[in-house]
Amino acid sequence: MTKQLNPPPAARQNLRGIGLMLLATLFFAGMHASVRYVSSTGMHPFEIGFFRNLFGLLVVMPWFIRFGWAPLRTKRLKLHGLRAGLNAASMLAFFYALSIAPLTQVTALSFTAPIIATLLAIFLLRERVGPRRWGAIIIGFVGTTVVLRPGIESVGLGATLTILAAVGWAFVLLIIKSLGRTESSVTITTYMSLLMTPIALVPALFVWQWPTPSQWLWLVLIGVIGNAGQLLMVWSLKEAETNVVMPFDFFKLVWVSVIAYFAFAEVPDLFTWLGGGMIFFGAAYIAYRERRLGKLSKH
Repeated sequence: MTKQLNPPPAARQNLRGIGLMLLATLFFAGMHASVRYVSSTGMHPFEIGFFRNLFGLLVVMPWFIRFGWAPLRTKRLKLHGLRAGLNAASMLAFFYALSIAPLTQVTALSFTAPIIATLLAIFLLRERVGPRRWGAIIIGFVGTTVVLRPGIESVGLGATLTILAAVGWAFVLLIIKSLGRTESSVTITTYMSLLMTPIALVPALFVWQWPTPSQWLWLVLIGVIGNAGQLLMVWSLKEAETNVVMPFDFFKLVWVSVIAYFAFAEVPDLFTWLGGGMIFFGAAYIAYRERRLGKLSKH
């Protein structure tokens, strides 16, 4: 008899992590394209942002059924509030960019957030960064110039808003890193949804129009797949090593390119792919090094 060969537990976990990351990137790409479509029907991106958070609550509500009020227990409410404010501003800028700029360009530039977060940690938190991570930072910013080509192409409002959104998200990443030392991922995600919804409502009121029946369906979809994508990404990183799953985050650009081509007749140029790849490589390597150095410090 031949023995059945089963992959070791670590390999199975890595495969699950890769599958979850691929699904998360598909959800994010779908959300980006849905935001573009709904904005093309006449709804302002600020209002889309509000409904994204409102309907995103549908994903976290089951936690209250399972855990009761436990997800709301925190001693760091002010920091949760700061995170929600920065996150809301970043999201609204990003959604506006999605409505006016090529989807692939916005997605490629969004990969700069972890790179900017590393720079902020150096100057604000006095974190030490070795030559390898400095090299990754430089590669990432060179990739940004390849995508934007300043001096050759005019840097439009969409690209500018995407970079500003990435800076805001970089600050959010540092706050999440701090919150993660004392708060569970359930608590962090719950407060994000609960606090961002009323914050996003304020700018939405200035451009308010009641959605049509068709728009309601798209808004629910945006909220659900947006939060579901975040949960899948967190789950992926818990299942597998960062260096295993992070390379597959690049599929976000692949899915967006496919959707943008068939839905909006957008064709990304070579510079978007080349620069996006460089930005992603820098971000992925930084994530890998931080995870590896964190493990070494525990030994």
